[in-house]
Amino acid sequence: MKLPSTLEMIGQLIAIPSISCNNPKYDQSNKSIIDLLATWCSGLGFECEIIEVPNHQGKFNLMATLGSGDNGLLLAGHTDTVPYDLNSWQFDPFKLTEQHNRLYGLGTSDMKAFFALTLTAVEQLIIENIDLKRPLTILATANEESNMAGARALSEKPKADYALIGEPTGLKPIRMHKGILMEAIHLHGQSGHSSNPDLGNSALEGMYRVMGELLRWREQLQDEHTNPAFQIPVPTLNLGHIQGGDSPNRICADCQLDIDLRPLPGMDLNELRFTLHQRVRKSLYNSGLEIEFERLFEGIPAMETPADADIVKITEKLTQHAARAVAYGTEAPYLQALGLETIILGPGDIDQAHQPDEFIALDRLQPMIDILSGLIVHYCT
Repeated sequence: MKLPSTLEMIGQLIAIPSISCNNPKYDQSNKSIIDLLATWCSGLGFECEIIEVPNHQGKFNLMATLGSGDNGLLLAGHTDTVPYDLNSWQFDPFKLTEQHNRLYGLGTSDMKAFFALTLTAVEQLIIENIDLKRPLTILATANEESNMAGARALSEKPKADYALIGEPTGLKPIRMHKGILMEAIHLHGQSGHSSNPDLGNSALEGMYRVMGELLRWREQLQDEHTNPAFQIPVPTLNLGHIQGGDSPNRICADCQLDIDLRPLPGMDLNELRFTLHQRVRKSLYNSGLEIEFERLFEGIPAMETPADADIVKITEKLTQHAARAVAYGTEAPYLQALGLETIILGPGDIDQAHQPDEFIALDRLQPMIDILSGLIVHYCT
């Protein structure tokens, strides 16, 4: 089977809506895009397995493998996009538009174009009669943009020891990223008339104590943990959203604070969450306030691949760029947990991710195809 051209494949992928969102109003199935990728992979000789993501109706992963044996290469990406605001777009989000040496469309940069480039690289190697001595696997996941359900569902190690995730990195390898922990803190007190504080118990005043404790904890974390490879070399803790009370003449009975914590590699999410709960409870000891914690999502662990790892060295050689560290999260920790040496490297630009009029530069396409070809030859032939 001869594949469509690279641009035709990108256009077909962009044309399929595959939004994932924790709000059911916007959430969509990714089955159609998984089926299309499976058709193309099957046409190149891949053995394809479409796997339903447990407890997420309409969500699927694709595991496509070419060749037999073990110790091969995995090329991975997610099939979903974020929601969009049509009024903010100059172009049709679902129609690939070429202008200004750019390709516009929802998911061009993050990260549907990566699959088209991967398949183009594979087809070219097949045309050149390059024989695979070790297997090549393409992984396409669901829900990376919302809850990582597709990556979390992976339970068996693919026939690979090395993995590349094609997230937008500007053709520069990424070997480290921070983790993400988002938590809501709910305080419940007692309402009453503001003229007599003894009539109530202010959740808002209790949250003031919590916020002070969180800022002290942030200072301690930043004193104890640092990594100069990151642009912001310390863990960050952001007090992002607060709401409580309903009137200035009523004692506030309920208050909620949402926080975002970005830990460095080596900092464990479960330990951080335990410490968070412990410190909040201690700050409100004997206050009479009821405390609840809510995970706004499960969180993403930080990741680090050693600087001397083979996947780091080969991608640095192929790109002529030293591997870097970033603050955003990816599916890399879940591949690492399966035993894969993992790098993040893609043709898009993170500044374009989740933006109106998202685009990928045309001059990024062939260099990425060349990088992918080089990796496949290095690990699979």
